[in-house]
Amino acid sequence: MRLSREVPKTFHARFSTKGKRYLYQFQVSPHSSPLNRLTHAHVIYPLDEKIMQEEARDLVGTHDFAAFAASGSVVRDTVRTIYRAEVRRQGEDVVFTVLGDGFLYNMVRILTGTLVDVGRGRICPEQMTEILDAKDRQAAGHTAPPFGLYLAKVYYEEGELYG
Repeated sequence: MRLSREVPKTFHARFSTKGKRYLYQFQVSPHSSPLNRLTHAHVIYPLDEKIMQEEARDLVGTHDFAAFAASGSVVRDTVRTIYRAEVRRQGEDVVFTVLGDGFLYNMVRILTGTLVDVGRGRICPEQMTEILDAKDRQAAGHTAPPFGLYLAKVYYEEGELYG
């Protein structure tokens, strides 16, 4: 694995990306851990991560993610491609991983908040497609807090996205 290499003068660390992978970690327990307070969001309600995973699958593909953009966001195009979206439990933690060609402002936090609302039963299962089709921020769930969100990897080579 190469750690560095020469790049063309036209290379831009932000605009030359082919994709990004984000992780969002949250602890599901009645009481938060002081050790995780800055690295995990805390959810006191039980979550059904299997239903959350089913709904996450509906995010995969090319869609208009306007419903998952921050209110007042000004971008020309809200269409993005999600290559992978998965929810898995690791002990008390639930981890949402999403890989896409790009993300709108707060998109991952809004996706996460919506999936948490699904896992809690506040949003009905199978509603993710309706939320996507609505293209309305009010249709989606809450915005998850910033702690717990990590940019795990930036992809500069197209082939890395599919591996």
